[in-house]
Amino acid sequence: MKLRFDRWDALMAVLAGLHILLAPYTKVEESFNIQAMHDLLFHQDSLHKYDHFEFPGVVPRTFLGPIAVSAVSYPFLIAIKFLELPKIYALYTVRFVLGAFVLGTLYRLRQAVSREFGLVASRYFAVLTIAQFHLLFYCSRPLPNIFALALVDLAFSSWLSGSAASTLRYLVIAASVFRCDVILLLATVGVMLLWTRSISFWTAVKSSAITAVVSVGLSVAVDSIFWQRWIWPEFEVFWFNSVLNRSSEWGISPFHWYFTSALPRAMMAALPLAVLGLILERRTRKYVLSVLLFIVIYSKLPHKELRFILIVVPVLNMSGAVAMAQLHNKLKKPSYFSRVMYSFILCMLMASFGISVLMAVASYANYPGGHALQLLHFKGKVSGEFPGHVHIDVLPAMTGVSRFCEMPYWSYSKEENLSLDAYSSRNFTHLLNAKDSIPGFDCLEAVPGFTKLKLQKPFPQVLIMKEPKVFIHRAEYLGRDENVPWQGCYTEMTGFGKS
Repeated sequence: MKLRFDRWDALMAVLAGLHILLAPYTKVEESFNIQAMHDLLFHQDSLHKYDHFEFPGVVPRTFLGPIAVSAVSYPFLIAIKFLELPKIYALYTVRFVLGAFVLGTLYRLRQAVSREFGLVASRYFAVLTIAQFHLLFYCSRPLPNIFALALVDLAFSSWLSGSAASTLRYLVIAASVFRCDVILLLATVGVMLLWTRSISFWTAVKSSAITAVVSVGLSVAVDSIFWQRWIWPEFEVFWFNSVLNRSSEWGISPFHWYFTSALPRAMMAALPLAVLGLILERRTRKYVLSVLLFIVIYSKLPHKELRFILIVVPVLNMSGAVAMAQLHNKLKKPSYFSRVMYSFILCMLMASFGISVLMAVASYANYPGGHALQLLHFKGKVSGEFPGHVHIDVLPAMTGVSRFCEMPYWSYSKEENLSLDAYSSRNFTHLLNAKDSIPGFDCLEAVPGFTKLKLQKPFPQVLIMKEPKVFIHRAEYLGRDENVPWQGCYTEMTGFGKS
């Protein structure tokens, strides 16, 4: 039975869209792709204006993902320019387009789950996804991991549909273009396909080799133009992270971290259900064991982040959905145990959704740089100030500021390593800075950012704690405008509750 787009797909899309509206800004990990999308849309063939020449990042990344998103977004950009809307609407546009891409691949995966395990399992797949925070929050974020996620979804959709060659092709593209670490998943899936005799060895080698040559050739051809040198970006990423092991400079986590921290946070109630599905339904085992082995091998790398294994969450959700479907079917001839178990799991899912809501609220406060720049533009417009020359320090640049946030006629600088005394000599009219006091400038307002969650009596009340992170400054020679209600630079921690 072919699955049609239904209310569950619509609900996933609505929640993903709400995440974009609540937290449209991007962080440093997303910087290259979001700036590349901006430059492709607004500068097009004027390569000398592109951001990556001035701020190339630690390792180069491919332009193929940003090109695909920008191509679809361009007609919307024409409408935005015609209506004379601010650039921020273009940021919403590229986020919505990317989110639609990824949700489309999740829909394909749901279709495959429906064919293999039944309509009820496909519905619970959507329910588990909705009850989680990270998958729908990240699905529109311009990370290399998210472009890889879309291809991994397509790979497992193909595997469930019986097309082993297509499964390998999608994984090869993901590994050679977007995330070199997907090669580990390619290895575990490839071994499982050979073990189950889903594909012959030479067919697998031929299919993968041809796809790799085409993918690498396309990446080299396109990215060499944009980087102005011969380059295969993902090979340089592989060399930096795996051969030189430089990624450990950004922190080291213990071997078990993905299993004891990342997966429980990403999956919540779906994690024990995924284990249950592995036990109850043997048809899930080849898929789940492939991704679990991938995580085990990947755990050997010392630097770990949740987003690195987000690509396998939909597969584990599939296993959990199959377990839920089996419990659901047992309710047709209910026993006391099955009713209690099903009720308990529903309570777990509701708790997961509640935690997801809390995370969404906290995430809104996690981008003080973006909020600070928008606040400066808004209050600058209210006061009728002339467009300013704004310096953006490292912290605000890492927490939400991108070129999509800029306004016409204003000028911006992200020059690094300036001393406190140097700001006044550079003719900056405004500063976004992590410090609340800078010589020659008045501190106008402090923009808070998320700090931590705090449990408070009466239980279960949770406080989302915030403290000032980014401070908005204006040059003293401009004076103060008493008509603009700047809030001042308080420094105490504040919080608001959720119970």
